Amino acid sequence: MPSALTKAAEGYPRRAFTVEEIIAMQDAGIISQEENFELIEGEIVPMGPKYSAHERIKSKIAMALVRACPSDLILGFETSIFLSSNTFVEPDISLYPERLRSQEVRGPDVLLAIEVAASSLAYDLDLKAKLYARHGVREYWVVDANERTAFIHMGPSEAGWASVTRKGSDETLSCAAVPEFKFRLAEA
Repeated sequence: MPSALTKAAEGYPRRAFTVEEIIAMQDAGIISQEENFELIEGEIVPMGPKYSAHERIKSKIAMALVRACPSDLILGFETSIFLSSNTFVEPDISLYPERLRSQEVRGPDVLLAIEVAASSLAYDLDLKAKLYARHGVREYWVVDANERTAFIHMGPSEAGWASVTRKGSDETLSCAAVPEFKFRLAEA
C-alpha cells in the first residue's frame, strides 16, 4: 500500500506519517522518546527549546489551575492529544476529564489547551488555532511569554473560533471549565 503524502511549502510532495507509525518508530527506538515534536497533518514538526519566561509562565498558570481544579479533571503537561490519525499535539497545559487515560483524550474531551509561546506565537495563533478549532477543543489559549498577553479562543467549529479575545497582563484570565480559576499574567 503506498504511503500517504503531504505537500511541503515549496510544493514538493513529502511522505506523511500516522500517529500509529510514529508510536511504532518510538517503540522500535528509531525516534527517541526524548525528542520534542508534534505530528501535524502527517508532518513531524520539531518543537524548539523552552526558555525561562516560557517555563515560569507555564508553571505559574499550572499552579493556579491545580489549586482551583475539581477532582474530576486532570491537568496535563505536554500530554500528547491525538486529534486524528495523522495529527497529535502536545499543548503546554491541557485540561480534560479524569476518567480518561491520556491516550484516550480526543479534541472534544479537551476543556482547555494552553500554548505558551516565546518564539512560536504566529504558529500557535494560526495553524495550531485552526487545528484545535477543527478538532473541537473547547477553549484554547495562546499566551505570549514576551508581552505577557493571552489570546483566548472560544466556540470551536470547522471554520475556526467564534471569538478570540486578547487579554493584557493586568486583566484576569478565567476558564469556562473551572469557574474558580482566576489568574493575571502580571503575577507570573
